[in-house]
Parts: sequence; structure tokens; C-alpha cells
Amino acid sequence: MPEPLLEIETHSALPDKADCVVIGGGIVGVSTAYWLARAGQNVVLLEKGRIGAEQSSRNWGWCRQQNRDARELPLSTRSLALWEEMSADIGADLGFRRCGLLYLSNDSDEIEGWARWGRFARGEGVDTRMLTPDEATERGTATGQRWQGGVWSPSDGVADPSRAAPLIAQGIMAHGGTVLQGCAARGLEAEAGAVSGVITERGTIRTRVVVMAGGAWASSFLHRHGVAFPQAAVRSSILSVAPGAEGLPHALHTADVSVTRRGDGAHTLAVSGLANLDPTPGAVVGARHFLPMFAKRWRALRPGGAQAWCAGFETRKKWAFDRETPMERSRILDPRPSKALIELTLKRARTLLPALKTIPVQAQWAGYIDSTPDGVPVIDADIGTPGLVLAAGLSGHGFGIGPGVGHLVADMVLGRTPICETAQYSLGRFGKGQWGKVAEF
Repeated sequence: MPEPLLEIETHSALPDKADCVVIGGGIVGVSTAYWLARAGQNVVLLEKGRIGAEQSSRNWGWCRQQNRDARELPLSTRSLALWEEMSADIGADLGFRRCGLLYLSNDSDEIEGWARWGRFARGEGVDTRMLTPDEATERGTATGQRWQGGVWSPSDGVADPSRAAPLIAQGIMAHGGTVLQGCAARGLEAEAGAVSGVITERGTIRTRVVVMAGGAWASSFLHRHGVAFPQAAVRSSILSVAPGAEGLPHALHTADVSVTRRGDGAHTLAVSGLANLDPTPGAVVGARHFLPMFAKRWRALRPGGAQAWCAGFETRKKWAFDRETPMERSRILDPRPSKALIELTLKRARTLLPALKTIPVQAQWAGYIDSTPDGVPVIDADIGTPGLVLAAGLSGHGFGIGPGVGHLVADMVLGRTPICETAQYSLGRFGKGQWGKVAEF
């Protein structure tokens, strides 16, 4: 697992009923439950393992507007302010800071792409600044090389993946919500075609609203209930080096490697997009829908192994509700990192940044990044079953926009004016005829 995830104490007693049950204790699930609890809802958050133990603690920690898909940009912009608001309300340090993000490149096509995005984004009020060769070289002094250009996004920043989700969960409890760890949701109960309860390994909670925020597990859970959600995952390998390297940018991206300074002075190292594609039953069944994405990324994807298949998070088997489920057999997805990708990442980082050459590796890990066919999340309260809301498929962008996604879901549940447009996040965009619901509980 990543180093070290903050452990928190949560509730043990299963409530009989709730206004809303949120399934999944990652950044989206805790943020959703937080905003609902803050609005006075009797909310229950269910996590099969530990809060934040899967991809929400295995990412870079970036909270960015820069280079976002236009459909995500309003949500990412709002999320930056919400990180600050949540930190102040909870009274704890989520590690969020607007340290700015630095992008450097010697590829003229890449630089022009950033410039095109910047012209659009500035029209949306985003502070994104193109860098001349001299400016890029000055900001990239730690690399010891000259750069053709770059981007500086001063209002973007990072938060701490090892602390954010657990601390937000504490905020849920402070506002009167219930948080349960080690309690898997096995399935849903329905009356007249609408949600009436959640079946857990400890019993049933009566509720009229359920939010599925289960990350990589969302597709198989919905498939069990006849809702088709196109989702695939790749295995990303990341490492961190010990504190000691000084003078590096707080958050730096290049085509070769990306580097993020952690709160303790250590640095996280990763290569954007580089991952292993582990086959799963869900990926095999839905392969044709992801072919355009995989074809576009084929240079960055490496063949994987059987880890994901064995973990069971994309199973197409329909488990029984009265016995152990795949979620209980794999409470925390903790795949082995790729030795080859870890070695390549470290080599690139030490070549790019001489200050890292003598700094030892302190940890390495992997995580499954779930994605939709178009790389944009599904956030939808109308997926065919009244009372069932979906917030998943964050496609590697979820940590930074988690607070905004949670707020948007709470808006949907409470019938409030949403913080941004919602049509672009609809499950129906993949084709209602193709992805429609089959009534089956």
C-alpha cells in the first residue's frame, strides 16, 4: 500500500434506516456523504475496507484546472474553492495548498496544444500562463537543461492523498453522519421498482436513496442489478523517494516523468499515462467500446497479468446477497506494482532532476484507475432505477475534483440548484439503447 494512510476510528453499529446511503469510502464517497451530512441529512457511508485505501490514496495528489477536458473544467474550478472550504469547516489539514503546477516541454506540438487549451481556459476565467523558452528554463532550473516552453498554473495545487479522505470522513461524523469501515454493501432492495434499502454483510439499512461511489467496483455492482455501466481499469505503478531533495518545483509535469513534493518533504514520482492493462471479465465484454481510447494510448499501455481478474472487481458473475461477495474477498485492491515501470520511472526522474540521484526510494505501489470510454465521469441521478445515483468513472481525475463531485451529487439528492451543468456527466451519453437498464434486483 502507499505510505502511510491515516487510520481513523469510525462507527460499528449498523443503523436501521437512513435518508441516504453512500457506497464507497474514496474521495468521491466521503465528499458526497460530507455535503449531505452538512446539509442535515441522516447519511450512512459504507466502506468495505478502509476509508481512502484504494485509488484515493494512490494518486499524485494534484488538484488542477490545467489541461482539463472542457466538460470537467467548471467542476474542477469549483473544487479548488471547496477544498479550502472543507478544510476550514473540518478544522484539519487536508494537505491542500495552491502551490501552482509547472508543465515543461521541448515538443512544439505539445506546447501548441497547451496554448490552444489556454486560450479557451482564460475565456473561462482560469489563470493559466504560457511560458517563453527563457521563462520555462528559469522555472525549470532544477532540471539543468533548456526548455522550449511550458505552462504555469499558479492557482492550481495539491492535497495529501494519505490524509484527505480519512479526515473528510471525520467531518462526516462531526456533522452527525455515520461512517462504517469493514462493512461491504452486497446489494440493493427495491419496492415498486425503486430503491428501498441496502443489503450489507451486517444487515439491511432501509433507505430511499443510494449513491454508488465505488470506484473500480461500480460497474460490477451495477451489473448485478441490471444497470450497464461501461468501465475499464488500468494498473498504474508509482513510487516515492525519501526527503532530502531541495530546490525542486512543488509539482512538475514533463512527458518523461512527473514529480510532486509531499507534505513531509518526500517526492512522488510517476509517468503520466504509463500503465499496465490487466484483463478482466468486464474489460473483455466491453473491449470494443474502449478500443478508441486504448488505440490512442497504445504507446503508454503495457500488457498486464491476472491480478485484476483474480481481484474480482470487474466480475460479471451475479453473486448471492446472503453469502460472501467479491467485495468481501478483496476488501482493499492492493495490486503489485510493475517492477519494469518503477525502474523506468526512477531512471527518468533521476535523469531529469540531478538532485534525486542520491535520494533513496522509500515506497512503491500500484492502483487501479477506472475509466469511462470518453474519460469523463458519470454523475447521474437518472440511471433507470429511482433512488439510485451513480458517481464513478473518474478516469484518473477524481482526487482533485472529488469535493466538487460530492457537492454535485448532494445537489442532485437534495434537489438543489447544481453547482455546475450536469448533462455532460449523464450515463445516457453512451446510448440509452445500448446501456439501458434491465429491471432485475
